[in-house]
Amino acid sequence: MNDDPRDDPTKVTNQPALTTSSGRSWLVLGGLMGAIAVVLLWFLQQVNSTGVAMIGIVAIVLLFLAMLEVRLLVTRLRPRLVLMAVCFWLIAGVALACVLVIASSQVVA
Repeated sequence: MNDDPRDDPTKVTNQPALTTSSGRSWLVLGGLMGAIAVVLLWFLQQVNSTGVAMIGIVAIVLLFLAMLEVRLLVTRLRPRLVLMAVCFWLIAGVALACVLVIASSQVVA
């Protein structure tokens, strides 16, 4: 019996999206998440004139471009997939943070 924890299929870090994927799924999900976030922030820029929405849009586009660069330039599979996952979650985090800042500025005003 092999007790090596790296072989445990139930660990989150052993999922196929982080171990054997080509990275295409991260690009598709990142593109969808980014597109939804950019459209949402584009409409929210009319609500908030401080530029938070535009800063968020620029950051999201740059993060997706970083995801594309990681896909093309990082040769080792595991680091490439982990970096793409990090970019995906940063896109979601930036979008959420911008929406919360815009919403909180409307509550105070």
